[in-house]
Amino acid sequence: MSDTSPHHLSAAQKEFYQENGYLLDLPPIYSPAEMAAIRDDLPQLLALLEPGESSKDIREWHETSAYLYDICMNPRIHDLVEGVLGPNFYCWASNFFIKDAHSASTVGWHQDAYYWPMTPHNSVTVWLAFDDVDEVNGGMKLIPGSHRGGLVKHQRNESTDSVLSLQLEDGSDFSSDSAVQFRLQAGQCSLHDDRAIHGSPANPSDRRRAGLTIRYSGTNVKNDLSVNPNFKTYLCRGVDEFKHNPAGTPPTARFARPDFKPVSNEEAGQG
Repeated sequence: MSDTSPHHLSAAQKEFYQENGYLLDLPPIYSPAEMAAIRDDLPQLLALLEPGESSKDIREWHETSAYLYDICMNPRIHDLVEGVLGPNFYCWASNFFIKDAHSASTVGWHQDAYYWPMTPHNSVTVWLAFDDVDEVNGGMKLIPGSHRGGLVKHQRNESTDSVLSLQLEDGSDFSSDSAVQFRLQAGQCSLHDDRAIHGSPANPSDRRRAGLTIRYSGTNVKNDLSVNPNFKTYLCRGVDEFKHNPAGTPPTARFARPDFKPVSNEEAGQG
């Protein structure tokens, strides 16, 4: 890839990410026409859901659906990720988060890394907007710099509209007053560190809020297969000198679901 690509991070962007744990205002991954075509095909993926399932159950379907795998392997996304993780990294997870209009569903304050049986911490989440996302339709909020404070204890909370039953304990040493509101146009993405504290409110608006999260890690990151035995990696760039994790095979079908049940949402992390 040419260093003149608009998706290569500048020195200032890299410094901002290291300091704050996120990046916004990035050049679009997809043009409006490209994103419209991707969005038009989404119902074919949703049609594979079984009774009792919802879009949040579409986890790791990039392993069997080229529709998602091709997005995860987009070189424009990889240009951004390389600026954070360096030249050697793999993709290992994808998750859909769709809040329909007038949805009461929320995502409580949390850190992705708390749920992931992976070490060391060297992972980044790409949040790709399928729809325009803002404070009106339940866009994500993140607390800048919170990734530098280490992992915070989470507690289980069943009496909540949050899609997570594990959330940060009340009284944790952070303030939501400093949270940054994420605003994305369809086809844009954001980046955030696996330890950054983030969450999102309900969607009382008339607009859907759909996004795809894609998880990337440096090749030095090892997964605990006793917790997540179906874990597979897909090398995106560079070489895997460590070979800590099993490698997956790229899918051939355009739309297909895995024949295994992914680990729980708590273990997968949410966005």
